[in-house]
Amino acid sequence: MTRKQRRLILIGSSLGVLAIAAALVLSALNDSIVFFNSPTDIAEKHVAVGTRIRVGGVVKPGSLQRGENLNVRFEVTDGKSEVAVRYQGIVPDLFREGQGVVAEGKLESGSMVVADTVLAKHDERYMPREVVDALKKTGRWQEGEAQIPGGTPR
Repeated sequence: MTRKQRRLILIGSSLGVLAIAAALVLSALNDSIVFFNSPTDIAEKHVAVGTRIRVGGVVKPGSLQRGENLNVRFEVTDGKSEVAVRYQGIVPDLFREGQGVVAEGKLESGSMVVADTVLAKHDERYMPREVVDALKKTGRWQEGEAQIPGGTPR
């Protein structure tokens, strides 16, 4: 075997090993990836029971129930569909009815998620004061813009 043939075999086998390693890594990551779903997506896709999902929307007003041992039940809605969520633990400070929320856990039944993580989302209109000041300096801020409850301009 010539030197050129040995070099080509070495390069080819190295690329093969690299391709196999990349395939194994992507296969392992595929099992741990959790996609974001709205309540309507869950209803339309008929997600299998026991699947790990992340559901997001707004906490439906009037659905929040607090129980013993930090048990919390609430419904997440996107305006069309609702998904019930059960969670045991301390909820974030921003968590309340009418507020955006993301809950991650396992789908127990067609419309019940047993969450192990609950995240409260800021209002989409929220903008830190430093960003507002920077926009004013560049001239991109319009004084007629909406304000956040509490008087803080967005």
